[in-house]
Amino acid sequence: MNWLITGGCGFIGRALITRLLAEGGHRIRVYDNLSVGTRDDLAAVTAYGEGEALDDPANWRDGVELIEADILDAERALAASQGADVIVHLAANTGVAPSVEDPRADCQTNVIGTLNMLEAARHAEVGRFVFASSGAPLGVQMPPLHEEMAPHPASPYGASKLAGEGYCSAYFHSFGVETVVLRFGNVYGEGSTRKASVVAKFIKQALAGEVLEIYGDGSQTRDFIHIDDLIRAIHAAATRPGIGGDVFQIATSRETTVGELTEKLVSALREEAGIEARWFNGERRTGDVARNYSDTSRARERLGWHAEMNLDDGLRRTVRFFLGD
Repeated sequence: MNWLITGGCGFIGRALITRLLAEGGHRIRVYDNLSVGTRDDLAAVTAYGEGEALDDPANWRDGVELIEADILDAERALAASQGADVIVHLAANTGVAPSVEDPRADCQTNVIGTLNMLEAARHAEVGRFVFASSGAPLGVQMPPLHEEMAPHPASPYGASKLAGEGYCSAYFHSFGVETVVLRFGNVYGEGSTRKASVVAKFIKQALAGEVLEIYGDGSQTRDFIHIDDLIRAIHAAATRPGIGGDVFQIATSRETTVGELTEKLVSALREEAGIEARWFNGERRTGDVARNYSDTSRARERLGWHAEMNLDDGLRRTVRFFLGD
């Protein structure tokens, strides 16, 4: 298959590329503006060629090529999509805090950028379009979160991701683009060096001797999914027949408080690194959701997928990665 991966230099993109290269038989085109991931990040997982010219975009080279471009550039997005069998759209403004600080930039990237990629998929006749979303569009709900819930975003980030989901639905029904929306839980794991989410941030702070800050009292809950489980879900969403137009919660169906996570992570740091990390409770963060975990039964039934990684094992593996990074 020919895979176009937007944001492919990032944490999830590199993990997907690693899986595809191990599987063999794929051509991979990375489309990234290098605002987060870098050429060095991509080079750490594979040798790649530059695909800057796009003189003959339908002619895909073997292995991996990088196109440095932005999803807000509709013309380049269309050119890069020529000949693709699947687009995995990972490029996005991520996280609640940046969206609260600059809602307009969040909207531009997550709404207009997604629209550009869907237009590219439509005109290039791409067979499958996998959209990376999250639980944020559902907002303040009584968990477990599931696909039939009415969305109530609690942040601009949730609103922009909901718009992306809406456009995916519209392009499936209006134009026949086989869109598949994956609502990721809180992803962690090896390779997350540049992530600012809680697991990666806490590990980096602990290794630097800093005190960890939990926002609020630590009772807020999340559904933490290891990168290996997530990549299996993306692969299934890209290749499984008969799921066009569908939405899936991709998480573990297990609710963990941030306080519990911190205790598990502190234990992993002690066991793997000999570090006694300390933490304190700070102010609650604006736009944060109090409870968040998912019912993944639809993914089990329709995707043939379920999470397998135990949180304690996943955290120890992640700490070991950071120690060796």
